[in-house]
Amino acid sequence: MNGSFGSARRRPWLALALLLAGIAAGCGGSKHNASGSPSAGATTAPSSAPTTTAAPTTTAAGTSGPGALQAEANSAAAGDIPDNQVFLVFTNASAGYSMKYPEGWAQRGSGAQVTFRDKNNIVRIVVAHGTAPTRASVRADLAQLGSARLESAPQAMTISGRPAFKVVYSTESAPNAVTGKRVKLVVDRYYLWKGSRRAVVDLGTPVGVDNVDAYRMMIESFRWS
Repeated sequence: MNGSFGSARRRPWLALALLLAGIAAGCGGSKHNASGSPSAGATTAPSSAPTTTAAPTTTAAGTSGPGALQAEANSAAAGDIPDNQVFLVFTNASAGYSMKYPEGWAQRGSGAQVTFRDKNNIVRIVVAHGTAPTRASVRADLAQLGSARLESAPQAMTISGRPAFKVVYSTESAPNAVTGKRVKLVVDRYYLWKGSRRAVVDLGTPVGVDNVDAYRMMIESFRWS
């Protein structure tokens, strides 16, 4: 009888000991707060996922020239390049040339394709590897310009003591979303080359804007390095 009574008297203490042990285990086994996020004393390992960089594009030899320049109907009107305009020399070491451009014009791109722009006054230089152009290959390039309209046939000339071809084409912008008006761009395109390198230089001007002298000075400043 005493043995049974002693056993029964010890059971509450045993239950209490098991309950305290369970609480202690629950408190020491987790460092997360009620929301499930790590508590102030916890640390999170940094992510080891690798970053990726887009591979540079290349231009294959023998491909056709760049597409036609296009004006923007929503762009503010462009004016003549003033007579007192300051010009800077742009040196493209990776493409191997230099050329003057108007100070203050926005530059976009680098390497094989660079564009300088002031509203709808646009100058673009595209350099690629390829054979020297001919009058026939220039005509073939122009035939792939889609909606561009040829204004003058290819003309052989000399630029900075080197042979070149010049053509003139025109394009129209998409209509303005509000007024429906379109901007017509007249583009002087020059084909320049040295060895296996060839450059196509487009100098675009909206109709009614006179950039003849400034653009002539710019293209005559083109130098291969």
